[in-house]
Amino acid sequence: MDWLTLHPSSPDLPPDIPRRSAHAFQALRHYARRLQGDVIVVEEVADEQAIWNVFNRDDYRLFLANDPVAQRVGLLVRRQAGLTITRHPDLSTLALSRPGAHHPLRSGLDVTLADARGHSLRLLGVHLKSGCWARPLAETGHACPFLYRQFQTLEEWILDRADSGEAFVILGDFNRQLTARDPLMARLLADAPLTLTTSGLASPCQGGRRFIDHLLLGGEARNWLVPGSLQVMVLPPAPQTENPGQKETETLSDHCPVSVQLNWPLSVP
Repeated sequence: MDWLTLHPSSPDLPPDIPRRSAHAFQALRHYARRLQGDVIVVEEVADEQAIWNVFNRDDYRLFLANDPVAQRVGLLVRRQAGLTITRHPDLSTLALSRPGAHHPLRSGLDVTLADARGHSLRLLGVHLKSGCWARPLAETGHACPFLYRQFQTLEEWILDRADSGEAFVILGDFNRQLTARDPLMARLLADAPLTLTTSGLASPCQGGRRFIDHLLLGGEARNWLVPGSLQVMVLPPAPQTENPGQKETETLSDHCPVSVQLNWPLSVP
């Protein structure tokens, strides 16, 4: 959500984050209604007050990671979906501390969604370290060592899910151009069979570059994927506002919503 906050001038925030007007929030609400997602993971949300300025609290239940930072991972679940949500401890090992950094990285938001028939899906929402989009594993500079450590945490989480036989999905901003040949993806595949729903595709968002936002399915969830259901809602240019003596373009989001459809299994007679 690109620093979604109602308090952009807070002393714990960088000085150059977006300043959204009422017009920008109105546009965000419009696209949130168009999205019509049953289960939505969001990143870079400061607090509940900010997210309820975009989504309708009468339509969704909201869960936020417990990190004491302004870029938290969140989960919205449509109330009418009829799902029971079990909250697990945040995957805090993703929130690596970095000497001299303004704040730690973000924890993963870990929940189980279940329907009335007893079918369940374990969900991990993530926002990983930026800056190592396609560099090799031998890279020791930039952000890569931090991202590699975060992927090790994902490997451990995947192994736990495989041991327990759970259907699962990891989704959010991986900040990595994952493909079937990426060495980090190869490491995950060595732990369990996975379906990278964005594999081999380019995103129509931000000029057609490779995806860094992914939905990664494991266990029985791989069989629930509706073929060809991957979609990207491309946001148009943000509205422009007139200030005395200048025109400035406001920010809606620096990412586009990426979605798939899953068919949960039918009840067995």
